[in-house]
Amino acid sequence: MTKVLGMGNALVDILTKLKTDKTLEEFSLPKGSMQLVDFEISNKVNKGTDHLEKQIASGGSAANTIHGIAKMGLETGFIGKVGEDEMGTFFHDDMLKSNINPQLLKSNTPSGKAMALISPDSERTFATYLGAAVELSPDDIISDHFVGYDYFHIEGYLVQNHALIEKAVKFAKDNGLKVTLDMASYNVVEENLEFLKVLLDKYVDIVFANEEEAKSFTGMEPEAALNEFAMLCEIAVVKIGKHGSLVKKGNEVYKVNSIEANPIDTTGAGDLYAAGFIYGLIKEYSLDKCGRIGSILAGKTIEVIGPKMDDQQWSDVWNLIEKI
Repeated sequence: MTKVLGMGNALVDILTKLKTDKTLEEFSLPKGSMQLVDFEISNKVNKGTDHLEKQIASGGSAANTIHGIAKMGLETGFIGKVGEDEMGTFFHDDMLKSNINPQLLKSNTPSGKAMALISPDSERTFATYLGAAVELSPDDIISDHFVGYDYFHIEGYLVQNHALIEKAVKFAKDNGLKVTLDMASYNVVEENLEFLKVLLDKYVDIVFANEEEAKSFTGMEPEAALNEFAMLCEIAVVKIGKHGSLVKKGNEVYKVNSIEANPIDTTGAGDLYAAGFIYGLIKEYSLDKCGRIGSILAGKTIEVIGPKMDDQQWSDVWNLIEKI
């Protein structure tokens, strides 16, 4: 069976529903962005939103994608770093419960947590304390981590650690894995543009970017950006929100519609799109069908708080997949 390995920031998401975007202004958080904060500010945001509805879930972009792939019945693993604390135990146990092989390294630093602030229009803004997650280093990565896997999925949030990413993708390629990258955030793309260009050209087989990330990378609108990506990677995907997604491989180009959904929270939508798309590739479906499966997962994910769907949502997902 084809197996998928992920690597990313091992974070626990604290999902908070905002009543107004004024809360974002109070903490100087640009709407829709991912801002890195220290332990003190993370706690300040957490305490400052204590009066609002909250949920807790294991998260991080790549971990969300791996959870989705595991939920679809494929064998998966995940590389990350957590603290020797309650949050780290929660993350580890959630991986095991989800049939994911947790290749987690440990640190004395507190585990990372992401304050996911959900606006009334369902857009999410992250105040992320990376904690132990950011301590994942090139020295932690060994070739054995990649043995037996076929795909290696990485999140864009990690590209700020250039040496770590370079070592990991080299090991992946040495072991014959396909490399998939989700760009993850427009501001991370802007800050690491030159490194990302080299990474895509030399190592990445499949790239996922949303409209903002695509524009940050190319300076172009989605269709033109898609062409730029496709010149660097085997398969390029540009997600355009409610308008669906664009997929290109060689001369093949597809426009994939989104599904009708009642959005509550967009947290994890892009991550689950990637999960559905990678699942389709592994099943050797057409790129059009891969995109449609991605859209189904993304569309059902935004109907719940957080990146984890319940059994009823997954039942709906499978019913929709069967129809295509």
